[in-house]
Amino acid sequence: MDTREERLSIPVGEGTVTAAHARTAHTTGRPGTPPTVVLAHGAGAGMDHPFLTGFTGALTDAGTATWRFNFPYAEAGKKFPDRAPVAIATWRAVMEAARERAGGGPVWAAGKSFGGRMASMAVAEGMAAAGLVFLGYPLHPPARPEKLRDEHLYGLELPMLFLQGTRDPFALPGELEPVARRIGTNAVVHRVAEADHSFKVPRERRGQEQTGADLAVPVLEFITRHS
Repeated sequence: MDTREERLSIPVGEGTVTAAHARTAHTTGRPGTPPTVVLAHGAGAGMDHPFLTGFTGALTDAGTATWRFNFPYAEAGKKFPDRAPVAIATWRAVMEAARERAGGGPVWAAGKSFGGRMASMAVAEGMAAAGLVFLGYPLHPPARPEKLRDEHLYGLELPMLFLQGTRDPFALPGELEPVARRIGTNAVVHRVAEADHSFKVPRERRGQEQTGADLAVPVLEFITRHS
């Protein structure tokens, strides 16, 4: 597949972050305007982690334009994630850049763990998005189910897909499902059998790139249903 990826510097506050905008010749030449998915990394890895490149690569091969980007702390090589105001400002800046190149097509916000949570907080504060895709939503810290991170989700009316492993200690089966029901029919939980927070499955030998690519399948189906 002829994939075209462009590296860009996106201004955020007084600095910049790196973003990668990818599309294929199929994306460019297809009739109509294809969707765009903007993806943020989790707390422990930057935008070029194989899980993320595998995920966006599969989306791009299917004709969906994609963006990946770093939060400022990752750009600076730091380990501790940015506070919410900085992360939200970064989301807003990258989404604006993505919309400028989307040709009027829908722009979805997606994120691994921390990145997805920050996307939903940005939407709750007014950031426009066609929908949200969560790759392992951190509903609560492991073994701390009383510390829920859900209040900002209620009242959001855009489509939301929660991809969650059945062994994910951040949201075990039976914990995220009631939250989705309270959000409304626009929220869907898709459980990945035996997967942990990184979507690793015991005794499976798939690499992280293939693991990410496999998750693109239900995401594409969800986006198509809500196009």
